[in-house]
Amino acid sequence: MIFTDSLKKNTDFKNVYSKGKSKANRYFVVYVLENGKEYNRIGVSVSKKTGNSVERHRIKRLIKESYRLHEKMFNSGLDIVVIARSGAADLSFKYVESALLHLLKLHKVYNEGF
Repeated sequence: MIFTDSLKKNTDFKNVYSKGKSKANRYFVVYVLENGKEYNRIGVSVSKKTGNSVERHRIKRLIKESYRLHEKMFNSGLDIVVIARSGAADLSFKYVESALLHLLKLHKVYNEGF
């Protein structure tokens, strides 16, 4: 990810949860908060309710890859946290990409014009 760093600290996640705005659909919940920097930071959270470790890691990879492919079209200076719901374990890449872009469009951080 060229323009993006990752959220790693628990305090960063809690900050986005408490101060950020959330939107949800059937498969994901996305929190967005401005970070005051020139780049985005993304964090992915998948609970054990979603599946075993192989399924959870697969969902994380699909989310990060769909973000990476559209990275140039996002506004910068944001902290983004994506939480996968239990129904996301069975999705193909196209459904993950579609659901994630749908939520980011609702947050108005995705510009299709690029």
